[in-house]
Amino acid sequence: MGGRRGRDRGLHRRRRASRAGALTLVVLLVAAGLAGYAARRHPDLLVAAGVRAGAPAAGPARPAMTRPAAPPVPAAGRVPPGISYPARGTGAFRTATGVGAVAGRSGELLRYRVAVEDGIGNVDVERFAREVAVTLADPRGWTGDGRWRLQRVGRDDPADFTVLLTTPVTRGRLCADTTDRYTSCRNGDQVVINVARWVHGVPHFPDLGRYRQYLLNHEVGHRLGQGHELCPRAGGPAPVMEQQTLGLHGCTPNAWPLVDGAPHSGPSGQYDDPIPAED
Repeated sequence: MGGRRGRDRGLHRRRRASRAGALTLVVLLVAAGLAGYAARRHPDLLVAAGVRAGAPAAGPARPAMTRPAAPPVPAAGRVPPGISYPARGTGAFRTATGVGAVAGRSGELLRYRVAVEDGIGNVDVERFAREVAVTLADPRGWTGDGRWRLQRVGRDDPADFTVLLTTPVTRGRLCADTTDRYTSCRNGDQVVINVARWVHGVPHFPDLGRYRQYLLNHEVGHRLGQGHELCPRAGGPAPVMEQQTLGLHGCTPNAWPLVDGAPHSGPSGQYDDPIPAED
Protein backbone atom coordinates (compact mmCIF):
# COMPACT_ATOMS: atom_id res chain seq x y z
CA MET A 1 0.00 0.00 0.00
CA GLY A 2 2.62 2.62 0.71
CA GLY A 3 5.86 3.64 2.42
CA ARG A 4 7.23 6.05 4.99
CA ARG A 5 9.04 9.14 3.77
CA GLY A 6 12.57 8.53 2.59
CA ARG A 7 11.82 4.97 1.47
CA ASP A 8 10.23 3.39 -1.57
CA ARG A 9 6.79 4.91 -1.96
CA GLY A 10 5.33 1.49 -2.65
CA LEU A 11 6.36 0.09 0.75
CA HIS A 12 3.81 0.43 3.52
CA ARG A 13 4.64 2.21 6.78
CA ARG A 14 5.57 -0.02 9.68
CA ARG A 15 2.98 -0.33 12.42
CA ARG A 16 3.02 -1.58 15.94
CA ALA A 17 0.04 -3.72 15.15
CA SER A 18 0.66 -7.27 13.98
CA ARG A 19 -1.69 -9.96 12.89
CA ALA A 20 -3.02 -11.99 15.77
CA GLY A 21 -2.65 -15.60 14.70
CA ALA A 22 -2.98 -17.27 11.37
CA LEU A 23 -6.19 -16.91 9.44
CA THR A 24 -7.46 -19.65 7.25
CA LEU A 25 -10.55 -19.30 5.15
CA VAL A 26 -11.89 -22.36 3.42
CA VAL A 27 -15.02 -22.10 1.32
CA LEU A 28 -16.14 -25.29 -0.40
CA LEU A 29 -18.57 -24.97 -3.28
CA VAL A 30 -19.37 -28.30 -4.96
CA ALA A 31 -21.06 -28.10 -8.39
CA ALA A 32 -24.01 -30.46 -8.85
CA GLY A 33 -23.22 -33.30 -11.20
CA LEU A 34 -19.54 -32.35 -11.40
CA ALA A 35 -17.38 -35.44 -10.93
CA GLY A 36 -14.14 -33.73 -10.15
CA TYR A 37 -11.98 -30.69 -10.60
CA ALA A 38 -8.37 -30.33 -11.60
CA ALA A 39 -6.36 -27.17 -12.05
CA ARG A 40 -3.13 -27.17 -13.99
CA ARG A 41 -0.18 -25.95 -11.98
CA HIS A 42 2.94 -24.41 -13.40
CA PRO A 43 5.70 -24.82 -10.78
CA ASP A 44 8.18 -22.05 -11.05
CA LEU A 45 10.76 -20.40 -8.83
CA LEU A 46 10.39 -16.67 -9.27
CA VAL A 47 13.99 -15.51 -9.13
CA ALA A 48 13.03 -11.85 -8.95
CA ALA A 49 11.15 -12.47 -5.71
CA GLY A 50 14.21 -13.96 -4.04
CA VAL A 51 12.30 -16.97 -2.78
CA ARG A 52 13.36 -20.58 -2.49
CA ALA A 53 12.13 -23.36 -4.73
CA GLY A 54 9.54 -25.74 -3.41
CA ALA A 55 7.28 -28.51 -4.54
CA PRO A 56 3.79 -27.41 -5.58
CA ALA A 57 1.37 -27.56 -2.68
CA ALA A 58 -1.32 -30.21 -2.81
CA GLY A 59 -4.82 -29.00 -3.55
CA PRO A 60 -7.30 -28.66 -0.69
CA ALA A 61 -9.26 -31.74 0.29
CA ARG A 62 -12.92 -31.95 -0.72
CA PRO A 63 -14.90 -33.49 2.14
CA ALA A 64 -18.30 -34.92 1.36
CA MET A 65 -21.38 -32.79 1.94
CA THR A 66 -22.90 -33.53 5.35
CA ARG A 67 -25.90 -31.16 5.25
CA PRO A 68 -28.59 -32.79 3.09
CA ALA A 69 -31.07 -30.08 4.01
CA ALA A 70 -28.93 -27.31 2.48
CA PRO A 71 -30.28 -25.36 -0.53
CA PRO A 72 -29.49 -26.79 -3.97
CA VAL A 73 -25.98 -26.09 -5.25
CA PRO A 74 -25.88 -23.88 -8.39
CA ALA A 75 -25.08 -25.53 -11.70
CA ALA A 76 -21.47 -26.28 -12.55
CA GLY A 77 -19.43 -23.28 -13.60
CA ARG A 78 -21.73 -20.62 -12.16
CA VAL A 79 -19.98 -20.25 -8.83
CA PRO A 80 -16.17 -20.25 -8.62
CA PRO A 81 -14.55 -22.32 -5.89
CA GLY A 82 -13.61 -20.48 -2.71
CA ILE A 83 -10.01 -19.46 -2.12
CA SER A 84 -8.17 -21.06 0.79
CA TYR A 85 -4.80 -19.99 2.14
CA PRO A 86 -2.52 -20.44 5.15
CA ALA A 87 -0.91 -17.52 6.94
CA ARG A 88 2.45 -18.63 5.47
CA GLY A 89 2.83 -20.16 2.02
CA THR A 90 5.76 -22.12 0.65
CA GLY A 91 7.65 -19.09 -0.67
CA ALA A 92 7.71 -20.62 -4.17
CA PHE A 93 5.49 -19.38 -6.98
CA ARG A 94 3.77 -20.76 -10.06
CA THR A 95 3.81 -18.28 -12.94
CA ALA A 96 1.22 -17.79 -15.67
CA THR A 97 2.40 -18.75 -19.15
CA GLY A 98 -0.06 -16.82 -21.32
CA VAL A 99 0.91 -13.72 -23.29
CA GLY A 100 -1.61 -10.93 -23.76
CA ALA A 101 -2.08 -8.13 -26.26
CA VAL A 102 -0.57 -4.72 -25.65
CA ALA A 103 -3.05 -2.51 -23.80
CA GLY A 104 -2.97 1.21 -24.50
CA ARG A 105 -2.61 3.28 -27.65
CA SER A 106 0.60 5.15 -26.83
CA GLY A 107 3.19 5.80 -24.14
CA GLU A 108 5.98 3.77 -22.57
CA LEU A 109 5.52 0.00 -22.81
CA LEU A 110 5.99 -2.05 -19.64
CA ARG A 111 5.69 -5.82 -19.60
CA TYR A 112 4.60 -7.78 -16.54
CA ARG A 113 4.34 -11.35 -15.32
CA VAL A 114 1.70 -12.76 -12.95
CA ALA A 115 2.42 -15.43 -10.30
CA VAL A 116 0.59 -17.11 -7.40
CA GLU A 117 2.31 -18.46 -4.30
CA ASP A 118 2.13 -22.20 -3.68
CA GLY A 119 -0.11 -22.92 -0.71
CA ILE A 120 -2.95 -20.69 -1.93
CA GLY A 121 -5.75 -23.04 -2.92
CA ASN A 122 -8.44 -22.82 -5.58
CA VAL A 123 -6.69 -20.10 -7.57
CA ASP A 124 -5.88 -21.04 -11.14
CA VAL A 125 -2.85 -18.92 -12.03
CA GLU A 126 -3.91 -18.48 -15.66
CA ARG A 127 -7.36 -17.32 -14.65
CA PHE A 128 -5.93 -14.94 -12.04
CA ALA A 129 -3.54 -13.56 -14.67
CA ARG A 130 -6.43 -12.89 -17.03
CA GLU A 131 -8.26 -11.02 -14.27
CA VAL A 132 -5.19 -8.89 -13.66
CA ALA A 133 -4.83 -8.22 -17.39
CA VAL A 134 -8.48 -7.20 -17.80
CA THR A 135 -8.15 -4.65 -15.00
CA LEU A 136 -4.87 -3.22 -16.28
CA ALA A 137 -6.22 -2.97 -19.85
CA ASP A 138 -9.43 -1.18 -18.88
CA PRO A 139 -9.75 2.25 -20.56
CA ARG A 140 -10.43 3.76 -17.12
CA GLY A 141 -7.02 2.50 -15.97
CA TRP A 142 -3.40 3.49 -16.40
CA THR A 143 -3.42 2.74 -20.13
CA GLY A 144 -6.45 4.95 -20.79
CA ASP A 145 -4.86 8.37 -21.29
CA GLY A 146 -1.92 7.59 -23.54
CA ARG A 147 0.86 7.73 -20.96
CA TRP A 148 1.42 3.98 -20.58
CA ARG A 149 1.09 0.72 -22.44
CA LEU A 150 1.05 -2.57 -20.55
CA GLN A 151 1.42 -6.17 -21.73
CA ARG A 152 1.20 -9.45 -19.85
CA VAL A 153 4.00 -11.89 -20.71
CA GLY A 154 4.85 -15.46 -19.76
CA ARG A 155 7.26 -16.81 -17.19
CA ASP A 156 10.21 -17.09 -19.60
CA ASP A 157 9.80 -13.64 -21.17
CA PRO A 158 11.60 -10.45 -20.09
CA ALA A 159 9.39 -8.39 -17.76
CA ASP A 160 9.55 -4.98 -16.10
CA PHE A 161 7.58 -6.06 -13.04
CA THR A 162 5.69 -9.01 -11.58
CA VAL A 163 2.27 -9.10 -9.95
CA LEU A 164 2.42 -11.61 -7.07
CA LEU A 165 -0.55 -13.05 -5.16
CA THR A 166 0.95 -13.98 -1.79
CA THR A 167 0.05 -15.24 1.66
CA PRO A 168 0.13 -12.66 4.50
CA VAL A 169 3.50 -13.76 5.94
CA THR A 170 5.17 -13.78 2.53
CA ARG A 171 3.67 -10.34 1.91
CA GLY A 172 5.45 -9.06 5.01
CA ARG A 173 8.78 -10.47 3.88
CA LEU A 174 8.58 -9.26 0.26
CA CYS A 175 7.41 -5.82 1.39
CA ALA A 176 10.24 -5.58 3.96
CA ASP A 177 7.72 -5.06 6.78
CA THR A 178 6.98 -8.25 8.68
CA THR A 179 4.74 -6.42 11.17
CA ASP A 180 2.12 -5.78 8.47
CA ARG A 181 0.20 -8.81 7.23
CA TYR A 182 -2.91 -6.81 6.31
CA THR A 183 -2.11 -4.53 3.38
CA SER A 184 -0.49 -5.03 -0.02
CA CYS A 185 2.52 -3.15 -1.40
CA ARG A 186 4.93 -2.48 -4.22
CA ASN A 187 8.60 -3.09 -3.57
CA GLY A 188 10.93 -2.49 -6.49
CA ASP A 189 9.68 -4.50 -9.46
CA GLN A 190 7.35 -6.61 -7.30
CA VAL A 191 3.68 -5.69 -7.01
CA VAL A 192 2.63 -7.73 -3.97
CA ILE A 193 -1.09 -8.49 -3.59
CA ASN A 194 -2.02 -9.90 -0.19
CA VAL A 195 -4.44 -12.79 -0.68
CA ALA A 196 -6.18 -11.85 2.59
CA ARG A 197 -7.29 -8.58 1.02
CA TRP A 198 -8.08 -10.30 -2.29
CA VAL A 199 -10.43 -12.65 -0.43
CA HIS A 200 -11.91 -10.37 2.24
CA GLY A 201 -11.63 -6.85 0.84
CA VAL A 202 -12.23 -4.10 3.40
CA PRO A 203 -15.45 -3.17 5.28
CA HIS A 204 -15.86 0.28 3.72
CA PHE A 205 -15.55 -1.06 0.14
CA PRO A 206 -18.80 -3.02 -0.25
CA ASP A 207 -18.11 -4.36 -3.76
CA LEU A 208 -15.30 -6.96 -3.61
CA GLY A 209 -14.75 -6.99 -7.37
CA ARG A 210 -14.40 -3.23 -7.39
CA TYR A 211 -12.00 -3.37 -4.46
CA ARG A 212 -9.81 -5.87 -6.30
CA GLN A 213 -9.65 -3.48 -9.26
CA TYR A 214 -8.62 -0.69 -6.91
CA LEU A 215 -6.00 -2.89 -5.25
CA LEU A 216 -4.33 -3.74 -8.57
CA ASN A 217 -4.48 -0.20 -9.91
CA HIS A 218 -3.14 1.31 -6.69
CA GLU A 219 -0.12 -0.97 -6.35
CA VAL A 220 0.69 -0.91 -10.08
CA GLY A 221 0.39 2.87 -9.84
CA HIS A 222 3.32 2.81 -7.41
CA ARG A 223 5.35 0.88 -10.00
CA LEU A 224 4.51 3.63 -12.50
CA GLY A 225 5.97 6.21 -10.15
CA GLN A 226 2.82 7.43 -8.42
CA GLY A 227 2.85 8.40 -4.74
CA HIS A 228 0.03 8.55 -2.22
CA GLU A 229 -2.69 11.17 -2.47
CA LEU A 230 -5.35 12.68 -0.22
CA CYS A 231 -9.11 13.00 -0.69
CA PRO A 232 -9.61 16.20 -2.75
CA ARG A 233 -13.29 16.76 -1.98
CA ALA A 234 -15.68 15.23 0.55
CA GLY A 235 -18.41 13.25 -1.19
CA GLY A 236 -16.40 12.91 -4.39
CA PRO A 237 -14.53 9.85 -5.66
CA ALA A 238 -11.26 9.01 -3.96
CA PRO A 239 -8.10 9.17 -6.07
CA VAL A 240 -6.90 5.66 -6.88
CA MET A 241 -3.62 6.56 -5.13
CA GLU A 242 -5.41 7.34 -1.86
CA GLN A 243 -4.85 4.54 0.65
CA GLN A 244 -8.45 3.36 0.41
CA THR A 245 -7.64 0.05 2.08
CA LEU A 246 -7.20 1.95 5.35
CA GLY A 247 -9.81 4.71 5.01
CA LEU A 248 -11.73 7.04 2.70
CA HIS A 249 -11.59 10.32 4.67
CA GLY A 250 -14.80 11.70 3.23
CA CYS A 251 -14.36 10.43 -0.33
CA THR A 252 -16.31 7.60 -1.93
CA PRO A 253 -14.66 4.36 -3.13
CA ASN A 254 -13.05 4.54 -6.56
CA ALA A 255 -11.03 1.89 -8.38
CA TRP A 256 -9.76 3.83 -11.38
CA PRO A 257 -7.11 6.42 -12.27
CA LEU A 258 -9.50 8.03 -14.76
CA VAL A 259 -12.95 9.30 -13.75
CA ASP A 260 -15.37 10.45 -16.46
CA GLY A 261 -12.58 10.05 -19.00
CA ALA A 262 -10.07 12.33 -17.26
CA PRO A 263 -7.22 11.63 -14.81
CA HIS A 264 -8.45 12.00 -11.24
CA SER A 265 -6.01 12.89 -8.47
CA GLY A 266 -5.73 14.61 -5.12
CA PRO A 267 -3.11 16.48 -3.11
CA SER A 268 0.09 14.57 -2.46
CA GLY A 269 0.24 13.02 1.00
CA GLN A 270 -0.99 10.18 3.18
CA TYR A 271 -3.10 9.79 6.30
CA ASP A 272 -1.85 8.32 9.55
CA ASP A 273 -4.40 5.52 9.56
CA PRO A 274 -3.70 2.51 11.78
CA ILE A 275 -3.22 -0.85 10.11
CA PRO A 276 -5.71 -3.43 11.43
CA ALA A 277 -4.09 -6.30 13.26
CA GLU A 278 -6.44 -8.89 11.79
CA ASP A 279 -9.38 -9.34 9.46
